[in-house]
Amino acid sequence: MLIRNRDWKNWVDVMDPAKRDEDDSVARKRVVTRPRPGHADMSGLLKYDRDDARDILERASARETTARVAAGAICRRLLSEFGVSVGSHLVHLGGIDAARPAELPHPLNDASDASPLRTLDASAEARMIAAIDAAKQSGNTLGGICEVVVTGLPVGLGSHVSWDRKLDGRIGAALMSIPAVKGVEIGLGFETARRTGADVHDEIDACAGRERAGNVRRRTNRAGGLEGGMTTGEALVVRVAMKPIATLMRPLGTVDVLTGQAAAAVAERSDVTAVPAMGVIAEAMLAFVVAQAWLEKFGGDSLRETRRNFDGYIARVAERVGGGAPARG
Repeated sequence: MLIRNRDWKNWVDVMDPAKRDEDDSVARKRVVTRPRPGHADMSGLLKYDRDDARDILERASARETTARVAAGAICRRLLSEFGVSVGSHLVHLGGIDAARPAELPHPLNDASDASPLRTLDASAEARMIAAIDAAKQSGNTLGGICEVVVTGLPVGLGSHVSWDRKLDGRIGAALMSIPAVKGVEIGLGFETARRTGADVHDEIDACAGRERAGNVRRRTNRAGGLEGGMTTGEALVVRVAMKPIATLMRPLGTVDVLTGQAAAAVAERSDVTAVPAMGVIAEAMLAFVVAQAWLEKFGGDSLRETRRNFDGYIARVAERVGGGAPARG
């Protein structure tokens, strides 16, 4: 994979780590000494003992997720061979909720990509766009939430045996690593803490024809397709919360690290919100984690071998409920 950065030549001098002359008296261009609140600038500058926060902020930029999306595309291609699809849609932006349809369209991304904000609620979209325009005019930024959904998964990806193999834990780590993401929910998420058990747990029915789920179904999917660190065969539903971008055109207060005096944070080009784009990044990271778990479960040195392993597992799972022979060994 090759991703060309057509802008790199404009930053060669700015990011050059070499001295400008023998006594290093010539200052680097566009030095950043006024760290932005909410970004890695200050902590990174202190941790790595840098004089220029640009060394921190450029590496901490969400631009690095370009490579993640590219790798995620390969993972999605692998999963699609087995009928697994990954999509997302925006469910909240700047204090405005988007209505979630009772049944999501399929393919999900065909519907969400038709919207400039990647939301399925046209009415909410209009109000969100107005909020974005207002925030831009005032020099402010907005955060929001995207929902990522994976369909076609079999029961049993992940494990309940060891903490580091629990799929929900791995998903949380991957999604929380996306810049500016501050929260991840699976299924009902935090809402489960506010309900009784009868209103949280998904009752199970026998359901012929659902081989990937072991010929059972959950009456609801409040767990978001995960129980005990393993997939259940229901749709995997994850919501990802992103805080507002840290670069404001109306700069927040900070300290100039050269003088120690109060100052306005550095302000450069910035978007009002990046939540719709974050949903695409979250899709890629979720696809990456699921593909890893898939290969751990079904292995193989070729696609044909992986498919044979998958088919054999599904055949065994499908015969377990309602008269199948007990497992041995």
